[in-house]
Amino acid sequence: MSDDPIDRGGLRRRFWETEPLEKLTPQEWEALCDGCGKCCLNKLEDEDTGEVVLTRVACRLLDDQTCRCAQYPIRHQFVPECIVLTPKTIARNHYWLPKTCAYKLRYEGRPLYPWHPLNSGTAQSVHDAGMSVQGLTIPEFEVDEDSWDEHIIEEPL
Repeated sequence: MSDDPIDRGGLRRRFWETEPLEKLTPQEWEALCDGCGKCCLNKLEDEDTGEVVLTRVACRLLDDQTCRCAQYPIRHQFVPECIVLTPKTIARNHYWLPKTCAYKLRYEGRPLYPWHPLNSGTAQSVHDAGMSVQGLTIPEFEVDEDSWDEHIIEEPL
């Protein structure tokens, strides 16, 4: 085994345990995503309490089987309001992220779950652990926005 701190994918070994978010490379930042798809679910926020809940109603670009954005590099062409999460924007956006989100966990100084692909070594682990929205969503174009409250789900799933 090499002493080189960079692995084959251009990622520093166990960077998610040692590096602050603002020191991550763009590749490392993207690798933090566990692929659960929960951030692509439409959410409802209580105006009085600020509480945010998830619905089964998914962004029209979410691939329900892979739990990834089908048009990630060009998503803003289709969904201009899609939030770009970065180390600079997480402070104002972490409140609505799912409880299991690696970005939120790391922002709060907490470790990633054992099922996270960076820990398990496989992207399938998030699905096997039942932490993704795989097969559970309804496309937003099939549900009237006034009915989203009928599709509230608990998190984690």
